[in-house]
Amino acid sequence: MIRTAIITGALLLTTAAFAQSEPVGATVEVNGMQMYYETSGEGDPLIVLHGAYMNIPSMGAIVPKLAETHKVYALEFQGHGRTTDIDRPITYENLSSDVAAFMDAVGIEKADIFGYSMGSAAGLRLAIDYPEKVDQLVAASVGYDVSGWQPAFVEFIPQMAPEMFVGTPMEDEWRKLAPNPDGFRAVVEKLIALEKEPMAWEEDVKTLKAPMLIIAGDADVSTLEHNVALFRLLGGGDMGDMGAPLPASRLAILPATSHTAVINQTDLLYGFIEPFLQGETPVGFMGQ
Repeated sequence: MIRTAIITGALLLTTAAFAQSEPVGATVEVNGMQMYYETSGEGDPLIVLHGAYMNIPSMGAIVPKLAETHKVYALEFQGHGRTTDIDRPITYENLSSDVAAFMDAVGIEKADIFGYSMGSAAGLRLAIDYPEKVDQLVAASVGYDVSGWQPAFVEFIPQMAPEMFVGTPMEDEWRKLAPNPDGFRAVVEKLIALEKEPMAWEEDVKTLKAPMLIIAGDADVSTLEHNVALFRLLGGGDMGDMGAPLPASRLAILPATSHTAVINQTDLLYGFIEPFLQGETPVGFMGQ
């Protein structure tokens, strides 16, 4: 999740850095809002979900890279990018419901999901709440319990206020795409409230059916211990080469990588994501 003014400002710097690979933009009515999305590429459907305060362009080069091997549907969430805001809080349950409704509206029965930050938590909720719609889930910088956030961030959450965002260059960037250029404060207030919502999804995670690739930076907003705990909940973390097949879920930790640096490492991300989505597993000399 995008957590501070510094984090969101850094992400906005990526907005103009990359061009999309000839995407086709459109809007569709979803749960009372006009949701903007872009399609690109050919192949199996892959839905891309951005982080808080972000939009499709700020996801950077990973979107056109994934479109080389998949039909990518990149969405913009409630109050983000070109999607309208509505009189409703932004919660992970609401976001996952929006993705499910989007899939119904455009005729996608089941898809792979790639989410980053807030989008990864929305993707996780989608896999929990609508398991029939998710084939495989790639979650970059995700959390499943508030106990997994870094202590420094936990201390910062009560200090978050709209004034950290409103009237800054971040608002100027947001206004360039927003259907309602005057609605930034309302979105910020909803996103701050989202940070303060309880999150305790361990029992839900245990019910997951879809294989999951967890991606995190070694200096991410979630602790390393939290990411390992999530991997273990999905059946990972045991020794291979002992005769049993490896679990379907996987864990990848990016070195020297903060939260905002995760999404900018296109080649590393693709190198982890594509083999996972294709079901490819490295083979050791023990034959596994």
